[in-house]
This record gives sequence, structure tokens and C-alpha cells, in this order.
Amino acid sequence: MEEENVILVNESDVQIGLMPKMEAHEKALLHRAFSVFIMNDKGETMIQQRAGHKYHSPLLWTNTCCSHQREGESNIQAGKRRLKEEMGFETELKELFSFIYKAPFDNGLTEHEFDHVMIGHYNGEPNINPDEVASWKWMKPVDIRQDMLTYPEKYTAWFKIIFDRFYNHISQYNTAI
Repeated sequence: MEEENVILVNESDVQIGLMPKMEAHEKALLHRAFSVFIMNDKGETMIQQRAGHKYHSPLLWTNTCCSHQREGESNIQAGKRRLKEEMGFETELKELFSFIYKAPFDNGLTEHEFDHVMIGHYNGEPNINPDEVASWKWMKPVDIRQDMLTYPEKYTAWFKIIFDRFYNHISQYNTAI
């Protein structure tokens, strides 16, 4: 299977090239990405535990799903595709905000991403893909925030960065927390 390319971008999210995903992470080059948060009618957020064989951050907890857009794919199309691939369900998504972050890992790779953060609503149980996801659960955002402070080692580096912004956004706009 051919390695997927990521979309290299400048700080204005304008595409400047394509590069294999691993090479972009090795070189810490800025590339387009997305993060999806799914909430239910109880105001809970679905989080996933990454599969144990992932090349970075295995078995750590993170947002519902995240990945990279493919060339020619909108942010929403990418989010819906990956949500179906990882969590096994479909729902409408809305983009909340975007920002740039950089998170180095112990294995020498670095996430340097122009991240588009999206939200969707769903009340069912996912049909997780075990190649991607070890487990999942619903948690109130305030409980996620507290658990992250108590056990930061249980969460991915990017989730700790993104969740703080997500929490502030849903608090500011009075989304159920």
C-alpha cells in the first residue's frame, strides 16, 4: 500500500506542495490536518483510545478522530471519511476553528499542523475499526479536562493542545459542557 501524502501549507493554509506523511513528520513541516469532536445530547464528548500498534501515541486517549485531508478533499469531506473509517458511523460536521500547533514525539517525529477542528453530534455507539481504535467512551468535557490534569500521560500530545481550545470554544458559545 502506497504511503499517503499530506498537503504542505503555509501559515495562511495555502497549499504549497505534497509530501509523504512520514517524511513530513520527520522534517516537522507544516501540513493540513483535521480533528473531529463528536458530542451527544447529554453534552458528552466521544473520545477514543488509539490502537496499540500505532507508530506514535499507542493506547493514548484522544479526540473522536483526526487525520489529514487528501488533495482535492474539503475539510468536512475528510472529517466524514475518517470518522467512518475509524469509528464506523456518519454524521454531519461543522468546522469550529483552525489553528497551528507543533507537538514533538519521543520517537523523533513531529506533528506540525494547520488543524481544522470540527464538531458533530451522534447518540449511538460507534462500530470501531480495531486497526485504528482500541477503545472509546463518552465523557463530559469538564471531566476530560480534570482527568487530563490528573493523568496527562494518558492523553495524546495534540489532544491536550486541541482540547483546551475546544473546551474554551464550547464554553464561550454555551455548547453543553
